[in-house]
Amino acid sequence: MELGVLLSWSSVGPTLVFGLVFLIFYELHRYFSLLNKFPPGPKPWLLLGNLPETLKDPLKVFMDLGSYGEISTLFMGRSPAVVLNKLQIAKEALVHNAAAFSGRPSLPVLDWITNGNGIAVATYGHSWKQQRKFASLTLKNFGLGKKSLEERIVEEAHFLIEYLNKEGGNENPVDPQQVFQNAVSNIICSIVFGDRFEYTDKHFNYLLDVIKSNLYLTGSAIGLIFNQIPFIKHFPGPQQMIKKQADELTGFIRDKVMEHRKTLDRNDLRDFIDAYIVEQERQEMSPDSTFFEENMVLTVADLFLAGTDTTSSTLRWALIYMMEHPQIQERCHEEIISVLGFNRSPSMDNRADLPYVYATIHEVQRMANIAPMGLPHQTTQASQLRGYHIPKGTDVFLNLTSILTDKDQWKYPDTFNPENFLDEKGQFCKHEAFIVFSLGLRVCLGEQLARMEIFVFFTSLLQRLRFSWPSDTPPPDLEGTIGVVRCPNPYAMLCHSRAVAH
Repeated sequence: MELGVLLSWSSVGPTLVFGLVFLIFYELHRYFSLLNKFPPGPKPWLLLGNLPETLKDPLKVFMDLGSYGEISTLFMGRSPAVVLNKLQIAKEALVHNAAAFSGRPSLPVLDWITNGNGIAVATYGHSWKQQRKFASLTLKNFGLGKKSLEERIVEEAHFLIEYLNKEGGNENPVDPQQVFQNAVSNIICSIVFGDRFEYTDKHFNYLLDVIKSNLYLTGSAIGLIFNQIPFIKHFPGPQQMIKKQADELTGFIRDKVMEHRKTLDRNDLRDFIDAYIVEQERQEMSPDSTFFEENMVLTVADLFLAGTDTTSSTLRWALIYMMEHPQIQERCHEEIISVLGFNRSPSMDNRADLPYVYATIHEVQRMANIAPMGLPHQTTQASQLRGYHIPKGTDVFLNLTSILTDKDQWKYPDTFNPENFLDEKGQFCKHEAFIVFSLGLRVCLGEQLARMEIFVFFTSLLQRLRFSWPSDTPPPDLEGTIGVVRCPNPYAMLCHSRAVAH
């Protein structure tokens, strides 16, 4: 028996060793070949690429990429991705060559939970175009950019202030995470589902927790590992929570769709779901229609996700910066009171009259950097960029971390200072490098809604409340947690009513 094992190993062992050596040399040759063809970047590990350092400190990696020039390469495992580090190269690719750079890579972790449906991660093509066009028009029909929606946001801001006054009275520290998520989510809920949810609704609060957890897990280490070795979906582990939580969200939406089908009045459409059901019926016989149940559920999920965590995270970052810079908070409050008084609600029409407040909001968004590299793009065809041949199917990242702190673009790139958005006369001035909503065909669908929400909520909060740290609070964590969205870590704050002062 031992002789048989020895003979077996003597014949198989060298073959395995040779095969392993061959694979190593093959990978080395492949890497060196790619390194010569693609833009410069940090040296990749064999097989792992730049994943180890990206998992350890992603913000530092994104920032360091800018040192390689306006365009660089980052290996996400074995595959090279092109990174756009400067504004001009980003505009050249995503705006001037939009169709060629507007694809989405097939990310196994997202494919697992979406099957390619919806809008955000859908492949650039007929379905994506049809769904995005419908969503854009329907959102406008249900108030996007109109006074009616602004009034809903103002009303929700009043509910939020009332809650903070009640919970934060008598020097009680308040954690704003849940209530901010709920307040912001209620706006997109009113458009998509036709209703809002009370802040005390336990089921809805649980769903918001699920969303937050899933956005973190999907963009965290386990999500990146899943994209490299997707067969782990067949094994137990934290990756199973991604699928479970995604199913909980889509299950909630399916229940809402079912309720809408039962109560639908085609002559009085209440919300986005009603409009989608009617459009689905209208196009039922069209051979190129992409309106079906799964696309509806995932499109609604995209709107719901995009309309919840990004804006609520931005507002929580805003309060961190206001508490860290009380003099800026006071200057904003004074400008608001000088224009609106204490009781008049803010409107988007007031932006020109509140230049310092508006500049502060933009500075919050710049420093918060909630999407450090955004969602990845992919080339839909072979392209040329700054003398480099970019093959079809190459992943492309927009390095907002570098662009939003570019010393050639900003007066104060590394510090929080609203002067970045003010001219010499103290008036608000647009900045072309302010591209927090991305660029080109894949620009954020909810940009207009987000801008309206952030302005109205922020201005309302600073009009009626003063925010400060509890006395025993350690220095705040300004790094945050990076998943799909860069969120501030949980914190507690004191909310002081301004009512007595006025």
